[in-house]
Amino acid sequence: MTEYLASLGSSLLTTIDDVLPIISILVGFQVLVLRHPIPNLKRVLLGFLLVLLGLACFLDGLERALFPLGRLMAEQLTASDFLGTTDDSRYVGTYVWVYLFAFATGFSTAIAEPSLIAVAIKAHQVSAGAIHPWGLRIAAAIGVAAGIALGAYRIISGTPLHYYIITSYVVVLIQTWTAPRTIVALAYDSGGVTTSTVTVPLVVALGLELSSNIPGRNPLLDGFGLIAFACLFPIMTVIAYAQLSELVTRRKSDTGP
Repeated sequence: MTEYLASLGSSLLTTIDDVLPIISILVGFQVLVLRHPIPNLKRVLLGFLLVLLGLACFLDGLERALFPLGRLMAEQLTASDFLGTTDDSRYVGTYVWVYLFAFATGFSTAIAEPSLIAVAIKAHQVSAGAIHPWGLRIAAAIGVAAGIALGAYRIISGTPLHYYIITSYVVVLIQTWTAPRTIVALAYDSGGVTTSTVTVPLVVALGLELSSNIPGRNPLLDGFGLIAFACLFPIMTVIAYAQLSELVTRRKSDTGP
């Protein structure tokens, strides 16, 4: 218990040090530039206190649970006794369970991502209900899942990262050119918010440990890059979701009642 409290206290001090500049800027602009007192000061102070405590608990939880869990899963899924092969007899198709785990991890973390939930709710409100929150979240989560699974394949196969990134951006540009204008900006934002507090720790741990346990891979060269996939592929799936929805609507209007 003492060790846990000491670790939590250290995370709290680190969080305070990180958040203080943000608080200073907000208070400085409010008092010195706008020259207005801070409204609901007690409520604001309580909110900042809860933010500090929540971030401290979250950071401590990362070190105690999410990072070790990602390492453990990568080690177990690439272990010779689980795969039933030796290092010399392995090939890309040997790691099917790794791809499935990467896909499932990407989908579940993206669905639970608070940033994506917030964007989906706001998009639903602004569009007067035209954009369904669950539709947007599922479309983005499928993109994250596909991206992380493909990124895991890249790590295992050892192919250069830029091949995938350049090809994917070409697809995104073509989609952007042909997609409904109302969805483009939202799709790009959806790609960014999927990589936040829940997704990043697990994905980074998975990439680093996967590259550490695959023969011939370097964690520094091959372990990073999964976040790029997790940001890029939701753009494609959200735009595709909008294009598919528009196509279905057109067909219904053409066929009539």
